Amino acid sequence: MGDFKVKFRGVRGSYPLAKKEFLKYGGNTSCIEVNVGGHLIVLDAGTGLIDVGNELLRSYIASGLRPEDRTPVQATVLLSHIHLDHIQGFTFFRPLHIPSTILNVFGNVNYNETLSDELAGLLFGKSFPLDLGDIAGNLNIRDINETEGIILRKGEAPIIRRIEKEDDLKVEEDDVLITCYRSYAHPQEGVLIYKISYKGKTLVYATDKESYLGGDKKLTNFARGCNLLIHDAQYTTEDYLNSFVPKQGYGHSTFDMAVECQNQTGAEKLVFFHFDPEYDDEKLDSIQEQYKAISERAILAYEGLEIDLL
Repeated sequence: MGDFKVKFRGVRGSYPLAKKEFLKYGGNTSCIEVNVGGHLIVLDAGTGLIDVGNELLRSYIASGLRPEDRTPVQATVLLSHIHLDHIQGFTFFRPLHIPSTILNVFGNVNYNETLSDELAGLLFGKSFPLDLGDIAGNLNIRDINETEGIILRKGEAPIIRRIEKEDDLKVEEDDVLITCYRSYAHPQEGVLIYKISYKGKTLVYATDKESYLGGDKKLTNFARGCNLLIHDAQYTTEDYLNSFVPKQGYGHSTFDMAVECQNQTGAEKLVFFHFDPEYDDEKLDSIQEQYKAISERAILAYEGLEIDLL
């Protein structure tokens, strides 16, 4: 029960890559596995989700000789938004096709549509051999927003409670608490920024967001004092301000913006995340070298990176 382990499964933005120059940091798109308090939480469903599913399937098969004797796969997926690099591993998550699987998916698209309808249209039907309704597992898709908190409690379905502020949520000692807010610093409908809290430790996941002059004050308040800040860092400052192809307004931050956010929040550790697909291993190594003076506090994500918060 007393675990809070984070494993990076996909750290790339925009689209996946399968080239030898990208092996060190990895070419899969956004996906982070969090094992906390006996619960499996997955942050985004990019192509990194495929390996998560394959490992869960192997564990499921090894847990018993007959399907009825096996331990069901149970997981909570938190989607920041529904751009393809954050959902394209979803249909290839193999445990979805096992009847005993329980997958609770949370996210938000906008006020006029539902997450379920949007996923059905983007991932299934015309773009996949199956419709959303053909999935054998128990797939529960629910819209969430910043006025609600999710409580994960052993042996129970996720508990959704309405909140005015985070302190309104009364949780038990072994509960995992998930809160979020919507940032509009990413086209078209913004993204959800998530916080996972357990036993006094907090993880904040802030991908696909651009910063502002002087920093993002809403994120600063939301992430203040967190133990682990996973922050978008798609561009170097030079690329962001490039005179010929500037990246301002693309909805992504620079490495310097991420560092500024760490300094303003007092986050204990920063992990740069969601790298531009044009940044190969050599480029990312040079960036890591640039930030080596703060390498105890800030590192680049790579596939397989594990961090234990307890």
